[in-house]
Amino acid sequence: MFELSQTFSFDAAHTLKRHVSPEEAAGSRRIHGHTYTAEVIVKGERDGESGMVVDLAVLREVIAGIRSQLDHHFLDEVPGLGAATLENLSVFIFERVQQQIPKVAGVAVSRAAGDRCLYRPGA
Repeated sequence: MFELSQTFSFDAAHTLKRHVSPEEAAGSRRIHGHTYTAEVIVKGERDGESGMVVDLAVLREVIAGIRSQLDHHFLDEVPGLGAATLENLSVFIFERVQQQIPKVAGVAVSRAAGDRCLYRPGA
């Protein structure tokens, strides 16, 4: 069994309603942005003919379409995303990759501050 991954970055702004200290909540409620890094993980056996789990060129093409929906966008307005949390971004990316690449096994989304979320359904 093999796991392959492709990483991509995007910059986006959002707001977030949080239930924390008033000082912390105020900063989140204002429009602010992050540089995100996402990793798409595919898992499976090698194809007997090609020797690949998935053609990375195909994976990169799928990712480019998803990235165009997120990069330099206001995430609050992205249809189907919901609140712009790391968790929701992970699920959003996973579901869109899965529509075209069923071997997707997980998606991790992180920010430069050191925060990271890994979504692996069924794991």
